[in-house]
Amino acid sequence: MSKRNRPAESSRRLLAALCAAAGPVCAQQAAPDAPLAAEPAASSASAPSAATDLEPVVISGSGVARRGFDTPYAVNIVDAAQLRNGGLMVNLSEALASVPGLTVNMRNNYAQDLQINSRGFGARSTFGVRGLRLYTDGIPASMPDGSGAVSHFDLAGAQRIEVLRGPFSALYGNSSGGVISLISSSPKERLAEIDGDVGSNGVRQVRLAAEAPLGNGWDIRLQGSHFETDGFRPQSEAKRDLANLRVGWRGELDTITILLNSIDQPAQDPLGLTRAQFDADPDQTAPQATQFDTRKNLKQTQIGAQWMHRLSSFGPLQDSILTVYRGQRSVTQWQAIPPATQTASPLNPGAVIDFDRDYYGADERLVWRWDNAQVIAGASIDQLDEKRRGYENFIGSPPNQQLGVTGRLRRQEANTVRSVDAYTQGSIDFTPQYSGTLGIRTGVMNVHSNDEFLSNGDDSGSLRYTYTNPVAALQWHVSPALNVYVSAGRGFESPTLTELAYRPNGQAGLNTALNPQSSGQLELGAKWRDNAHGLGVDAAIFRANTDDEIGVQTNTAGRSTYQNVGRTKRQGVEISTRWQATAGSLGTRNSISASVAPWRRTVPDAERGAPEGTPRCRSSRSRVVCPGDRSGPLERGWLAETRQVVRRPH
Repeated sequence: MSKRNRPAESSRRLLAALCAAAGPVCAQQAAPDAPLAAEPAASSASAPSAATDLEPVVISGSGVARRGFDTPYAVNIVDAAQLRNGGLMVNLSEALASVPGLTVNMRNNYAQDLQINSRGFGARSTFGVRGLRLYTDGIPASMPDGSGAVSHFDLAGAQRIEVLRGPFSALYGNSSGGVISLISSSPKERLAEIDGDVGSNGVRQVRLAAEAPLGNGWDIRLQGSHFETDGFRPQSEAKRDLANLRVGWRGELDTITILLNSIDQPAQDPLGLTRAQFDADPDQTAPQATQFDTRKNLKQTQIGAQWMHRLSSFGPLQDSILTVYRGQRSVTQWQAIPPATQTASPLNPGAVIDFDRDYYGADERLVWRWDNAQVIAGASIDQLDEKRRGYENFIGSPPNQQLGVTGRLRRQEANTVRSVDAYTQGSIDFTPQYSGTLGIRTGVMNVHSNDEFLSNGDDSGSLRYTYTNPVAALQWHVSPALNVYVSAGRGFESPTLTELAYRPNGQAGLNTALNPQSSGQLELGAKWRDNAHGLGVDAAIFRANTDDEIGVQTNTAGRSTYQNVGRTKRQGVEISTRWQATAGSLGTRNSISASVAPWRRTVPDAERGAPEGTPRCRSSRSRVVCPGDRSGPLERGWLAETRQVVRRPH
């Protein structure tokens, strides 16, 4: 294992108030790789009591670094060792199974991406990420409409991944049913590394990495990888070229992080199977997939920067954090919609989706601190400019008709999404045993579509959404080993641009009948630590009531349309345990979660059913099979890995 994954040799000043001689693991999890400022010392009732304190530091939920034990919400850490031990470090699904309440479905279909949901939020997505906010070093990986992707995450270069669930995720704004935040590792030594993987089903991967501290506070890390798979089903080949560059600078009062990443991923799409097809042969491919050569090409490049400045002469005003980013994403997808369906109406948008997106934004926040209180206030602006086109997927007529190609133009439009938000959050220690947190985020989101294909009429239109999300929490520090909390909040989730793009009748134009969904969330939790023996338990009971839940209405040949399905209620329990005898020793982590999601809607009984993708039960340590599930993995195979590391002494 390279030194960048080993515990740091000494704690930094940034965590002195938090870790106070807490030991090497606390130092490893802390400020050198954290993009935001640390909080003042916790109250005496919850302060670490032994030199064996193994509690990680988290940023999600409060915007500044805190021990996870001291937070009044459900948050979990996946560290670098867990990421590396999870597998190929290609997909987040490899390592996030240990997080309770989180379901990450890797369907071995790289044209569809991962399906991630947190307590059921995001479950409706058939591809990409919905309902969750994604970040890398504080830089958004989610777009203003709430859509996002994790395929460009540099898992090999990550120091940790933070996963926030529950009411306090609403403080992140639109589509925040949960938060997944990757914190990258800053170089500690001059290092060159090459990894290789070979496995069944044509899996092959090579990763190259180089990193070095450059002196005068500068450091650099460059990571590149090439991945290929033949897939375990016909028509499921995929390739991925990924490059990530991280440049950092740390001065006496300033910290700057610059990230640049690029991904190029062409992938075939084997499509889904009916239940009858799956029962007959789960390894088969739908015949339409090969008939239409269904596939998807993805390219994305993004650059972002975060500047944290420590204000030394402004009294309680102590920190300023500015984040800016810009990116470009292009997608072309060939679907399996029959030519007769496309030509049946002049309003049909075709069966080849082609769009280019430019997205950019900025966030500025200020941090005030007093002896027993803290306030964070900020504002953000995000914008997405999209050029969307639709084409037929055929050329010519039978018997000489060609399928699975790019044919005539059927749709062309320019779409814009802009969101502007303001937020604030404060926390206070009423007494050494009791503390409270209160926050609010308010914003407005505008969607405008300008139709540039006017031969079938003008489908231009605009939508406007406004929201206000309050959150609150009370925490009781029962003892240095036990914290109990209750938190509540309101969430808001708008339809994404892709969900608005198609109407259920198959015609072009925005689906203006689709409304945003809102939710009220409540969580009761407890956190217990026995640092002397390296033990820890986190438990939470939650409930979320949602109005105008967005769900899939139709799903045909790879294209989905959406509707508001009514009211839903999610409730469940999450428990995670861990044991680690000493820093760096072997240990174990376990988690289990169960949830129930009944829903109500005034429709005929024949149409009733739970929102698509809603989890019923799961366990990350030993597989829990729910009624109706097919037991056992779909893909079986083998994997071999080799790794070579070259270090240069300082």
